[in-house]
Amino acid sequence: MTFTLPPLPYAYDALGQFMSKETLEFHHDKHHQAYVTNGNNALKGTEWEGKSLEEIVKGSFGKNPAVFNNAGQHYNHIHFWSWMKPNGGGTKLPGKLQKKIDEDLGGFEKFKTDFQAAGVGQFGSGWAWLQVKNGKLEIAKTPNGENPLVHGATPILGVDVWEHSYYIDYRNRRPDYLKAFVENLVNWEYVESLFDKA
Repeated sequence: MTFTLPPLPYAYDALGQFMSKETLEFHHDKHHQAYVTNGNNALKGTEWEGKSLEEIVKGSFGKNPAVFNNAGQHYNHIHFWSWMKPNGGGTKLPGKLQKKIDEDLGGFEKFKTDFQAAGVGQFGSGWAWLQVKNGKLEIAKTPNGENPLVHGATPILGVDVWEHSYYIDYRNRRPDYLKAFVENLVNWEYVESLFDKA
């Protein structure tokens, strides 16, 4: 498959004070576009040409860093844009998801604390995740462009903790960015749709 940059599912200024127009322009139009361009170049002539994005991510992990890094980040970002929405966040989750978070993660407040801690605790660049593994919800973190797919899990929510995701708006205050993400940006309906498929 050829990678293409998806349009943002909302206007550049739609996330207001929590993620600025300038951040989204740089992050989507420059950083994500670079993963698309470099990924397409790296794929040429490899065994993964013509495969689905998930197959490319899983198959190239540990074998072809140029393909994996760009494919992984392309996959992560396609979902990242949809994991956010204007007036997102809040504590009212779809029922099935809320029940599962209560069962597996000790309730929403504990999920929020642990998810933010995973993002703060990821040294350097990477991601914090809510994932489904063996039928259970777990919180995880990965370095760089790695994601739960390569560790036998399915990501249903992820937050980008590379500095380009927050430095324009929050400077070095990663904890404030993560708090704003969970409380004001998460698109819980999209998380639920991935949970249902997982």
